[in-house]
Amino acid sequence: MFIRNVIQALQQYDINYALIGGYAVALHGAIRGTVDIDIVISLTRKSLQGAERAFESIGLKSHLPVTAAEIYQFREEYIAKRNLAAWTFNNPENPLEVVDILITEDVKQIKTIIKEAFGIKIRVAAIPDLIALKTKSARPQDMEDIKALKKLQ
Repeated sequence: MFIRNVIQALQQYDINYALIGGYAVALHGAIRGTVDIDIVISLTRKSLQGAERAFESIGLKSHLPVTAAEIYQFREEYIAKRNLAAWTFNNPENPLEVVDILITEDVKQIKTIIKEAFGIKIRVAAIPDLIALKTKSARPQDMEDIKALKKLQ
């Protein structure tokens, strides 16, 4: 299962992460379908490089021709001038296998809880922090997720 492979790769490379997005909403108990996996990590060079290696180890490639070192060095410019909020990895062999690293937030600022699913323990953003992240995004699906998450509080 793809999500298990992603989480195990992050754990193998000792990456501090939090699951956000649709999978996080679903793990909290709200009905939500999603394909991509959204995470936040520490925005250090070491963590970005570790995540890059972790994802490459399971066959994922950066969607953009950038490296972890470039994301680290030019992150603020990418956000401000290129409207890049996430660094996307995908599997060239399977377009349904997609991971987005949100580069506008650092996991150090997010409270997490542990959920058990798919035969593993997964670090998930706590509901209040997940709501805050989704409020910043304000996309229609995020607004629906916020309503569902508030009912779970």
